[in-house]
Amino acid sequence: MTTRFTDKVVLITGAGSGLGRAAALQLASEGASLSLIDVSEAGLADTAAQVTEIASGTKVLQLVADVSNESDVESYVQKTVEAFGRIDGFFNNAGIEGKQNLTEDFGSEEFDKVVSINLRGVFLGLKYVLAVMKDQGAGHVVNTASVGGIRGVGNQSGYAAAKHGVVGLTRNSGIEYGQYGITVTAIAPGAIMTPMVEGSLKQIDQDNWEEAGRQFVSANPMQRFGRPEEVGHLVAFLLSDDASFINATTIPIDGGQSEKY
Repeated sequence: MTTRFTDKVVLITGAGSGLGRAAALQLASEGASLSLIDVSEAGLADTAAQVTEIASGTKVLQLVADVSNESDVESYVQKTVEAFGRIDGFFNNAGIEGKQNLTEDFGSEEFDKVVSINLRGVFLGLKYVLAVMKDQGAGHVVNTASVGGIRGVGNQSGYAAAKHGVVGLTRNSGIEYGQYGITVTAIAPGAIMTPMVEGSLKQIDQDNWEEAGRQFVSANPMQRFGRPEEVGHLVAFLLSDDASFINATTIPIDGGQSEKY
């Protein structure tokens, strides 16, 4: 069994489902202690139960928080440090897609909501976790961007703006904090079959979303959806010391679709 994270503490936002849960399971299998953050108490409980099932001795802290609320963010970071004494890795992952619409029809309140969670939430996480890591003199951060943060996708003004912003924050913070022994990277997932992507497909065709999904991935070079655990493997690598010279960059995980003309 790989034990890259023995005696390491990893904080994960959006841990109640999807990519956050997949990363938690992978990291637990490699020995990490986990601080799990989500707005859904039930989602956190489900993730914690699955973690315990695969790695019974894992230390798990569950904290309900809204990542767009600064006092919540300051609190989840403080409580993590109080519980474990340090933060070695941070998967800054919580996000939503929002409603799909042309820019002219995209609601202003919807735009604010998506940007608040997907971009402000990432910024606030960086703000408080990087201070802890700077004092430690070490740490690894992985932000969740998207292929929608490195190219246009259409009908997602809020999501595209926020995820492009995450890429910018990643570059900026990586450049700032490399001198302190900290790496900051981002992942850019494509079509990974998570509850959020399922919801996106249902916006396209509520009654035939599975067929909409098959048509959606037919243009992918690998002609399939990615699996959450495939993202979990990448996140674990980037949060480990094996990736200690990868910094200030965004890595697509999309079957090659973002490189296709």
